[in-house]
Amino acid sequence: MKQKIIAVVSVLFGLMFINAGLNKFFNYMPVPEDLPESLMQMMQAIMTIGWLIPLVGLVEFLGGILFLFKKTRALGAIVILPVMVGILLINTVTDTSGLPIALPLFAINLWVIIENWPKYKPMFQS
Repeated sequence: MKQKIIAVVSVLFGLMFINAGLNKFFNYMPVPEDLPESLMQMMQAIMTIGWLIPLVGLVEFLGGILFLFKKTRALGAIVILPVMVGILLINTVTDTSGLPIALPLFAINLWVIIENWPKYKPMFQS
């Protein structure tokens, strides 16, 4: 039963990140108009670095694809982890309104990492 729950949650997680990554290239989701000023300033600063948004979009897209399949889920969890930490930091420091979404996503990512910990162990052995 636990494996089925992980599979369903992982597919939803992966699809969310595929969607977020594609949106960074095609801009099909509108930006909310009621964003706080501090968040708008931060987003404008990030947009001035021309290569950063496409890089994050590519990582989100690839990580989401990897997250969909059981065989590559452990790699996808590690690929998405830095993006997920950034999302969590933005939603704790700049604007806390996104925490109800960011915290469960971060928990899912950590859960998949913990479930796949034996696959990561060889990296830490000398």
